Parts: sequence; structure tokens; C-alpha cells
Amino acid sequence: MATRHSRFAARFMMAPAVILLLGWMLVPLTMTIYFSFKRYLPMRGDSLERGLDWVGFENYARFINSSSFWPSIQATLLIVGGVLVITVTLGILLAILLDQPFWGQGIVRILVIAPFFVMPTVSALVWKNMMMDPVNGMFAYLWRFFGAEPVSWMSDASVQSIILIVSWQWLPFATLILLTAIQSLDSEQLEAAEMDGAPVLSRFFYIILPHLARAITIVVLIQTIFLLSIFAEIFVTTGGSFGTRTLTYLIFQRVVDSQNIGLGSAGGVYAIILANIVALFLMRIVGKNLDR
Repeated sequence: MATRHSRFAARFMMAPAVILLLGWMLVPLTMTIYFSFKRYLPMRGDSLERGLDWVGFENYARFINSSSFWPSIQATLLIVGGVLVITVTLGILLAILLDQPFWGQGIVRILVIAPFFVMPTVSALVWKNMMMDPVNGMFAYLWRFFGAEPVSWMSDASVQSIILIVSWQWLPFATLILLTAIQSLDSEQLEAAEMDGAPVLSRFFYIILPHLARAITIVVLIQTIFLLSIFAEIFVTTGGSFGTRTLTYLIFQRVVDSQNIGLGSAGGVYAIILANIVALFLMRIVGKNLDR
């Protein structure tokens, strides 16, 4: 009886927060879906007061038949995939390195985690102007030092530049999660393998890496959710040019530059569908690893 009352009390106290969160999510989603079926061009006099014309799936057809749609999907998946590969690979290496005892370990850990707290816009501007500038950037001086011609990163290697910038921001997150997982590894297993004469690579692939499987899937899942909506880094660096126009940036251009709210809302629905497909795929992978 006490358990039933305690459960009811817990649900009653949680209800306001749950209702608030549902409203916070459902209201924008409902409005996006509503506008996606309407012709809403504010610059041409359309307004909610006058009423909006129903166009059905016309906005969806126009958006998906646009010449920029599939290249934006490709750019989105390419950037997300590139960032995941770099952050997971380097994150594992950094986590193993930081797990070793050395002088100044605490300070090094703070320095490694620090980039995660820098605003995306600020970090993108720093990389663009101080590191990747083809005239005065540090990479340009490094290229000239070795007798090579500096690279115009934002035009000649635009996608790679975005991947590098975003990877620098998300590498601390991956390192922190993977470091926590490594510290939970039973050291007796490694000691036993070492006493049996197992080489370093064998200990890594057969003991450390399987132990990190759950942490890696969590890192991939969380990063993918956020990386699918990448925007600030592209906005302040390439402006969506040179093949860096992701789906999120394409929606921004349709809404802001073209002032077509209905078309942009249809793009937002496509973005939601893409995010859910990727999330379901990753959740299946996470579920398999968690069940082991």
C-alpha cells in the first residue's frame, strides 16, 4: 500500500515537469508541421492574420526535388562520419595516454577537456583566422617553413576544415567518456595478460577495446544527435559554400534568405526524419552492446 502511494506521489510531483517538457517539444514540432503544408511568404504579404493558403505536399516535393537537397544530405553525413572517426580514434588514444601516471596529469586533463567549453562560433573564428588563414595563419607559416605552398583551407579543403574544427570541439567529450570507461577496467586482466606474454596490440584489441564498446556506442550516439544540427561552424567559416552546405544550413537559407517559411518547415520535417532514422539505427547498436 505504501509503495502504491509513493508511486502515485512521485508521478504526481513529476507531472508538471513532464507536461512542461512535452509542451516545449510538441508546440514547435506541431507548428513546423502545420507551416510545412502552407504557403507562407512574409515578403509577399502572407501573414497569419490574413490566413495562409493550403498547398498540401507541394513544399515537401519542392524541397526534396531541389538540386541542393541530396548534396546537403551527403555533406551532412560526410561531416558527421568524419568527426566521429576522428574523435573516437583520437579519443581512445588520448584516454589511454591520460590513464598513465605522469607528472602534471591533472593539469593535462584540464587542458584536454578545455576546448569543449569554447563556444562553437568562437572556436570556428579562431581556427579560420589564426590557424587556417592562407596568408597569416599558423598552418601557412608551417607550410612555408617546409617549402610548400600554403593551402586555402576554406575553399580548397572546405569539408576537411569543418571536420577538423568540429573534431577539435568534440574530442574532449569523447576523451572524457572513454577515459572514465578505461578507469573502470579491472587492472588484473591486463596484468595477467602481460604476465602471459601477450603483446601490447593484443592486449588492446582483446581486452581494452571490447571493454570500451559500450562507451564508444554512447559517444557515437550523443555526438551524432548534436552533429546532425551543425550550423555555427559553417556559418562563420564557409557560409555553406564549397560543398559544406548541410541540411540544417539549407533549411536556414530557405527560411532566412528566401523568406519561405513553408519550404523551410518542410525541410525541418525532413531533418527530423533523418535524425530519427540515424537515432534508431544507433540505438539498435547501443542496445546490442548494452545487452552483452
